[in-house]
Amino acid sequence: MARPIIRVLLADDCEQIRQIIVKFLGESPNIEIAGEASNGRVAVELTKLLVPDVVVMDIDMPEMNGIEATRTIRNSLPQVHVVGLSVNDDADRRNAMRKAGAADFISKSEPLDVLMAAILTCGLAQRC
Repeated sequence: MARPIIRVLLADDCEQIRQIIVKFLGESPNIEIAGEASNGRVAVELTKLLVPDVVVMDIDMPEMNGIEATRTIRNSLPQVHVVGLSVNDDADRRNAMRKAGAADFISKSEPLDVLMAAILTCGLAQRC
């Protein structure tokens, strides 16, 4: 039996980072890019509109940071899993994202395979 498709929304204010991640994730037959957001406010709006399985959420974004966007998404759509993403990998940021409702947190310095594993884990899990 084929594995289900996991719909992913990618939120990062850096277009180059988004392009790299979209290209990498697009190579997986189990992942569909549902949309892209360049700030937290748009990430929330698109999540409500598209209802992806997983949102990959950068922390440092304009208009609404990823922590607040995660909190908003998880409060209104608890079935949507959020994987936090940041270049700044410190305990305070990890804890803030988890407190906001993120299922996981990945540093941008980690290999993209780590991000892929987190998305697959959350996307295929009943509860992540």
